[in-house]
Amino acid sequence: MGKGKLIVLEGLDGSGKTTQALLLAEALRARGFKACYTCEPTYWRVGDLLRLHVSRLKRRSPVYEALLFAADRYEHVAREVRPKLRRGYVVVSDRYLHSSLAYQGASGLSLQWIKRINFFAPKPDAIILLDVPAEEALKRKLKGKRPGKGFESLSFQRKVRKVYLKMAEEEDFLTFNGLKPVGELHREILGEVLKLLRKH
Repeated sequence: MGKGKLIVLEGLDGSGKTTQALLLAEALRARGFKACYTCEPTYWRVGDLLRLHVSRLKRRSPVYEALLFAADRYEHVAREVRPKLRRGYVVVSDRYLHSSLAYQGASGLSLQWIKRINFFAPKPDAIILLDVPAEEALKRKLKGKRPGKGFESLSFQRKVRKVYLKMAEEEDFLTFNGLKPVGELHREILGEVLKLLRKH
């Protein structure tokens, strides 16, 4: 895969991962690393379809969603992740494979099946989980609006968090308390990532 590193930030919507991913990429560039921020779903063809699908679909189909996310990830890996890793970049991705495992897994799909349809995805060098209680994540995301159904229900978010925490334990994620102030959390994450990069 070349000299690059793939660092992935995961967590519930409202956990602060987008903010932390952007801060991390910026801090790494300031320290002389070639670093870039990227995200899933992407803003390419399948990613746009996903956004349309999630916002308009009245009845969710976890299999359809998992396949769409895998197709978007395939384009993401082919067009951005692999080329940047080959060129020695630290790729900071806001969501990746474990988002599919957590969200579609919480919808009842087999984690093994989700992994199989994402066989092409390079393994991250580090997975950072920002752990926030489902109630707080939903409160941040909705900003005063009433909770909806599907992804926005509290019971579903609790299931997603449970899957994330189980994977974190089994796969040795770097887990951080997402309730900490933004600056303090950023310094902690940056410290761990710099340790990882200095080892190699």
